[in-house]
Parts: sequence; structure tokens; C-alpha cells
Amino acid sequence: MSVLERLEATIASRKGVDSDGSWTARLLAAGPEKCAEKFGEEAVEAIIAAVRGDRDNLTAEAADVLYHLLVMLAARDVPLAAVWAELERREGVSGIDEKAARE
Repeated sequence: MSVLERLEATIASRKGVDSDGSWTARLLAAGPEKCAEKFGEEAVEAIIAAVRGDRDNLTAEAADVLYHLLVMLAARDVPLAAVWAELERREGVSGIDEKAARE
């Protein structure tokens, strides 16, 4: 089991529990919109770190992005396995061709 899969399981275990002692439970209790907002904030922070060339901060922010992505997915009941399946479906397909197929 990968670290992302373990994190997904931990996040799932926080659904519906008392939010006093868990940031994850607080986010999930606030609803999918708040989870999406936090994901967006973290993504912007990662972008800023990348633009500044701050590798250490980018590393930390990327971890935050991945965590908040998993929380956002959990808030909408989208399993990580579905994301993996979509990536596998796209594997070996040109990004240009894949994007054109969506339009």
C-alpha cells in the first residue's frame, strides 16, 4: 500500500468523527466546497514556491496539495482508485490527443 493509499484510508476514517481533534474531520465537516477552497489555496501556494524556485517550500506545499486533493476527493466520494484508473486510461496517449478527445 502506497503512502497516498494509507493517507486516503486515514482521511476516510475521519469522516463523521468529532472534529475537535482532527483537521481532516473539520475540513470534511465543513463540506465539499470548503475542501475545494483549501485545495485551491494550497495549489496557489505551491505555484508561488515553484515560481520562486524555492525547492524546500515547493516540496512542503506539494505535500499539502496532495493531502488536500485527497480530502477534496473524499468529500465527494471519489476514490483514489478512480483517479489511478483514469491515469492508466490516459497512459501512452498524447496529451494533445487526450485533450482533443475531451472537447
